[in-house]
Amino acid sequence: MPRPLGLTTLTLLAAIRDGTAYGLELVARTGLPSGTVYPTLSRLERGGLVRGSWEEREAADREGRPRRRYYELTDDGAAALREGGARVAGLAAVLDPGRAGSAG
Repeated sequence: MPRPLGLTTLTLLAAIRDGTAYGLELVARTGLPSGTVYPTLSRLERGGLVRGSWEEREAADREGRPRRRYYELTDDGAAALREGGARVAGLAAVLDPGRAGSAG
């Protein structure tokens, strides 16, 4: 049985779900340090939960910057995010039963 995804990984998957993004953009979206984001992206890509692709060199050259690697969720990644979100919601209900069923 695979180990459940942690909050950091779920946060990163949620940020990718909200639109294809490159590493530094994900650092900004999540507030996570780059030393956490990049190794996690590599692990998620190896595990088939995200797919990475390099942008065309010409696009980066036009803007005078290094090429960016863009990430998107795979179907497995979207499923893992749904499962992890349900697990976290269940845990939140256990930790704070007074909020269960509240409108926000």
